[in-house]
Amino acid sequence: MELLKNTLDELMRGLSAKKGVLADAQPQQWLKKALTKKELGHIKVKYFSKGVLGLSVDSSSWLYILSLKKEELLGKLKKENPGLKNIIFRIGEI
Repeated sequence: MELLKNTLDELMRGLSAKKGVLADAQPQQWLKKALTKKELGHIKVKYFSKGVLGLSVDSSSWLYILSLKKEELLGKLKKENPGLKNIIFRIGEI
């Protein structure tokens, strides 16, 4: 029984570590290089899947501002990750 518990604990730690590194760290680092601190304060990475980066924005005014800068931002982020195809902004909680 102890062997099963240890195996499950190791498996869960491994899954948590992979999720943290792959899901959030890389896109967040790309954004830090491409946006100002003020802009970063109004967005949160929701997902990065199949070349699409989903960002949650805290208000409609910031959604508008970032939408105007979308092509420029996409160009900067493609330098960090050529596999990036699109950015989707949605209003949501930060």
